[in-house]
Amino acid sequence: MKMIDEIPVFGEHEANTLEQARMCARHADRFALMADGHLGYGVPIGGVIASESRISPTAVGFDIACGNKAVRLDMPGGELRANIHRLMEEIFRTLSFGVGRKNAERVEHKLFAYDESMGNAHDGWNTEAAKPLKRKAEAQLGTIGSGNHYVDLFTDEQDRVWVGVHFGSRGLGHGIATWFLKAAGAKDGMMVDPVFLDVESDLGAQYIAAMQLGGAYAYAGRDWVCERVARLLGAPVMEEVHNHHNFAWLEEHEGRKLWVCRKGATPAFPGQRGFVGGTMGEQSVILEGVAPDESTEEGRIVAASQRASLYSTVHGAGRVMGRKQAAGVYDRKTGACKREGLVKPEMMHEWMTRSNVVLKGGGLDESPHCYKRLNEVLASHAGTIRVLHTLTPVGVAMAGANEFDPYKD
Repeated sequence: MKMIDEIPVFGEHEANTLEQARMCARHADRFALMADGHLGYGVPIGGVIASESRISPTAVGFDIACGNKAVRLDMPGGELRANIHRLMEEIFRTLSFGVGRKNAERVEHKLFAYDESMGNAHDGWNTEAAKPLKRKAEAQLGTIGSGNHYVDLFTDEQDRVWVGVHFGSRGLGHGIATWFLKAAGAKDGMMVDPVFLDVESDLGAQYIAAMQLGGAYAYAGRDWVCERVARLLGAPVMEEVHNHHNFAWLEEHEGRKLWVCRKGATPAFPGQRGFVGGTMGEQSVILEGVAPDESTEEGRIVAASQRASLYSTVHGAGRVMGRKQAAGVYDRKTGACKREGLVKPEMMHEWMTRSNVVLKGGGLDESPHCYKRLNEVLASHAGTIRVLHTLTPVGVAMAGANEFDPYKD
């Protein structure tokens, strides 16, 4: 960790990302930038921003409660590898990848329950932002979307099978975020000041309720997808690791209660586990926050870094290349190429072939070339986290190329 203009910064970043971090820090009580950081809308991905009595819809972002879940199955790796092509076909055929999709299977969930005497099962449905989105949300529960959202099959260092997923609250979260950003007077664009809501105000209270609804919805979707994949593989779930990013929590830090918004950052308090994905052609990890021995100089340095990061770490490898820069720009009507991309199909094919990963879907803008290396960003947080399991991808399912998804993070 290093301090840049009094901002704790992990890893190396482009100048525009650091400038955006400075803008955010001017408006918050605390700010830190994780090693997978890159430019985002108003707040950089990898930014952790906190205030004592305010919450920022900008810092939570459009894909409210986007997050990662991994489950370990009672299945040996050899069985997975022997059937990987058939299983990936079944996953891609059964689950809903892409833009604005409805789940082909109706998912019943208590989150949508309504009782005449008790009202909605979640207070978030009573907010003006979420109320009209209930039916859409019900139809989309368990859909994955596109962009960097995925369903992966892994084996760990003991050759045990894991399922990993990454997606958020879909159209519900996007609709909630859009409504509150407009209500708060947010400016459109990347290099704009983040907006905040007073948590004691009516608008702030409504946002918290709606955001927490988005969190419950995202958890329900990831739970359903992991269980559905486990059923497809015919193996029971033995353990799970589940965590949000793109969310805000009320936490106590150094004697102060703060609303901590982690935009593309994973909470990593001592003993707290997280699933952090790499690229489609590289390893991912299960990690946990470390409890340092503060009686030693090294332990005190680690503890200081943890406090500076507000007990946060990376949520992935972090992009080094924009989507249009990677895949090029095409006319949507004619398909004609307007600008060549830096990543060619043969480059992505060669990487995936070398990694021995069966890929379903996935565009050039998600090629491993577009990302930092996960081991390097994790090294920037060394001492504050430890890797519990290393997950090697065997199969990866994502939406196809040329899918624009407004609900991705």
